[in-house]
Amino acid sequence: MTHPLHDTLIVSVSGLRGVVGGSLTADVALRYAAAFLSTLPPGPIVIGRDGRPSGPLLATALSDFVTRQGRDVIDCGVAATPTLGIVVRAERAAGGIQISASHNPARYNGLKLFSAEGRVLPAAAGADVLARFHAHVSAASAASSEYNASQDQGIEGVPLRGLVRAGDGTAAHVRLVAAIVDVAAIRRQSPRIWLDSGHGAGSCVARALFEHLGCEVVIEGGTPDGLYEHEPEPTAENLAALLPHIPAAGADIGFFQDPDADRLAIATADGRFIGEEATLALAVDGALTKSAGPIVVNCSTSGMAALIAASHGVPCHVSAVGEANVVDRMLATGALLGGEGNGGVIDPRVVLVRDSFVAMALVLERMCLGEQLQTIDSLARGLPQLVMKKTKVDLSPEIRGDALAVAMDRIAAAFPAAIVSRLDGLRLDWPGGWLLVRSSNTEPIVRIVAEATDATVVEEALARATAALLKIPFPTLV
Repeated sequence: MTHPLHDTLIVSVSGLRGVVGGSLTADVALRYAAAFLSTLPPGPIVIGRDGRPSGPLLATALSDFVTRQGRDVIDCGVAATPTLGIVVRAERAAGGIQISASHNPARYNGLKLFSAEGRVLPAAAGADVLARFHAHVSAASAASSEYNASQDQGIEGVPLRGLVRAGDGTAAHVRLVAAIVDVAAIRRQSPRIWLDSGHGAGSCVARALFEHLGCEVVIEGGTPDGLYEHEPEPTAENLAALLPHIPAAGADIGFFQDPDADRLAIATADGRFIGEEATLALAVDGALTKSAGPIVVNCSTSGMAALIAASHGVPCHVSAVGEANVVDRMLATGALLGGEGNGGVIDPRVVLVRDSFVAMALVLERMCLGEQLQTIDSLARGLPQLVMKKTKVDLSPEIRGDALAVAMDRIAAAFPAAIVSRLDGLRLDWPGGWLLVRSSNTEPIVRIVAEATDATVVEEALARATAALLKIPFPTLV
């Protein structure tokens, strides 16, 4: 397995990520935790991790640090990211820290921060943590003055060391997911499932959930040891070798989780990969079949969900890219369901976190409603048929900074009939298609995504946008 050579610590309002022993050291992790703790009111901190080999050492260091601040730690051990959110909320904790690098290769790890509501930190709270981290908040200032004043003091005014106790949100997670679907219908059809948990945290809840739903299941990569057999991001390229395992197992559907189990990709019984973008669309279709309510997607997500929402007569609201932004918009609109095109589905009845278990349950329910089991292939083919393509462009020094804003204006001008939105980067919409251009926060590149009903339109849109970005001549629109 090969990995990129660059190692840059990626720090954002929702967490940090880097190569363990390189850009990400225990000292960096503790400084980040210190910045986080300094923003929180009194209360315990929930700590969990995915299955990466570097997880236990980081978890031990963080637990020791947090308890030395006088706070209790609720240690979930290996836990899916959405499960951690459930535990934070159930325990009325001050916050949570999930140790995970999501879909990055095994040598990476990171920290994802949770608020007391059991969700990824909103942007404003995350920005505060980020500012304190960059200002080099020290361990000594980790606890706020409000927090210190509320604690029992030990010798010479030093806070008494906090306690560590185990936490397990598996049963609560299964119960919450089961409550949003027709369990009897799924048990009646008893579909056979093939699941790749990718040696991450997904199998922890998946086994218990499928047993509760009365499903037969074959799990591969179920040991959460981080010994990945393929690159962990659940994309068609990374999962190609596993697709034949689905028909070989006689399964009705194939599921693929990322290492912290907040994202899901899907394949049919014959091993046809239908991808991550279809996950949210299928979940929306399943949810709206039973209940009406607004839907929220981010601005880089396929238009399938919006078309499905329109067919049910409900609005589909659009947020900026990022889980926290989707959740903010969901709360503002009272959304029934939300998510992102990376396979992340959010159901507020369970937890305000992207949740692969919610996605699996909603899709299984959609298959099982009715007299006979519907195939996932037929459901996928019943989705709006759109063509999406993504590309990226390396930015030369002369089109960075202020010059990039000018380049965005050139792109907008190249699509004079399109509706322009600058909610996040540049989004252009026209009947039957759209284009999104966003600069990366971590690399000198611009990402361009286009979607339409016609592949030729998509290719032309990408070429036109790229030409405008780089000031390359392109045929004038007729």
